[in-house]
Amino acid sequence: MRTIIIGAGVVGYTIAKKLSSEGQDVVLIEKDEKRIREVKESLDARIIHGSGSSPSVLMDAGIEKVDMVIAVTDSDEVNMIACLIAGTQSKVPKKIARIRDPEYASYTRIFEQDYLDLDLNINPEKIAAEQILKIVEVPGAIEVEEFVKGRLKLVGCRLRKGCNVIGKALRDLKELHPEENILIVAIYRGAETIIPKGNAVLREGDLVFAMTLPDETHKLLKILGAGQRKANRVFIVGGGDVGYYLARNMEDRGYQVKVIEKDEKRCEFLAENLTKTIVINGDGTDQNLLREESVFDTDTFIAVTNDEEANILTSLLAKRLGVERCIALIDKPEYISMVPTIGIDVAVSPRLSSVSGILQFVRRGKIVSVTTLMEERVEAMETIAMETSDIVERPIKEVRFPNGAIVGAVVRDDEMVIMPVGETIIRPGDKVVIFALRETIPKVEKILMVKPEYF
Repeated sequence: MRTIIIGAGVVGYTIAKKLSSEGQDVVLIEKDEKRIREVKESLDARIIHGSGSSPSVLMDAGIEKVDMVIAVTDSDEVNMIACLIAGTQSKVPKKIARIRDPEYASYTRIFEQDYLDLDLNINPEKIAAEQILKIVEVPGAIEVEEFVKGRLKLVGCRLRKGCNVIGKALRDLKELHPEENILIVAIYRGAETIIPKGNAVLREGDLVFAMTLPDETHKLLKILGAGQRKANRVFIVGGGDVGYYLARNMEDRGYQVKVIEKDEKRCEFLAENLTKTIVINGDGTDQNLLREESVFDTDTFIAVTNDEEANILTSLLAKRLGVERCIALIDKPEYISMVPTIGIDVAVSPRLSSVSGILQFVRRGKIVSVTTLMEERVEAMETIAMETSDIVERPIKEVRFPNGAIVGAVVRDDEMVIMPVGETIIRPGDKVVIFALRETIPKVEKILMVKPEYF
């Protein structure tokens, strides 16, 4: 696949690096010469200096011969023009743009087939806010994802001291809880990432990812010793797009919400547009202010300013003041990797969330969605099993899955949910959720593809 990526920011660079590392043909367009120097040494891709909205730059990048254009600059207008040119001058099959301005987002007609004809419109802030909402709704979870239109839930929990499953092999868990629809699909253990088999033994401190049914999430949390009381009082630091989206949705769900925002004009906007939220003009890193606002009585503390360092600092302050659960918006990989050791409960990354949305258009086979986990070490792919592909019409144990890949769930006829075992047989048309280590993705793609004789 040939891809043009416009914008070498965090999202653009991450996608370019991932695709180029898989041997795909990538051209990266960036107008900032300093940024080009920063990324040049770590990318095996052609890099062009120029504007992604320039027809001549796009022609130089080979837009007439590419399969996909991904426009993720900081300018909504540049991203839209790039996709417009891609559609009108060369009929690029797939077009993806990052568009953040709520005014554009509310005028959805512009993205339809007769106009920009976008395959995906990315709003990182909205994606991050939705991710935080899902996590807040599941007490004790570090990560929450949904598959097959919400029929399946993936929950990530850290195993704390005293948890009953510590020291148990996964096959023993099935014997201890035979009636529960639970399957552990990945374990994050320090620098080690494990797609487990039945003999894998759980240890204290493991970050465990398990599939279950939405109605049985509470049972999963109880088994993994991660249950906490449901949040009611929420404290948000940062009243930007993410904070506003969170507060508005939490009001509707009955939460008691406080928001601290430094900018006075933004506070006025929040106060005018939020009906039940308490809005406070102040600095979220001010320990005295946090005390005055009784942050210690908060169930969940969420730091979502545009400053990652401030999000980390204010979350640590909240922890010190007695808050049980802290969530911070963090994008830098080096910061995310520190989260388990410094005491913050959950880190949410707009970058990783945006990358997940894009990958479904990159992966081969009939892919419905792709979700990256564990700092991009694992991909969860929701796919439709195709006739004559290698995964159908035989027991899973006979499918030559590479080490580091596992079937997490099968959904048949959009109704029957199957937590698979070795004897499970996948039928054509089944929706299948597969978890795989990054290095095994090409092998997984190969077994998902329809054989030439099908045609």
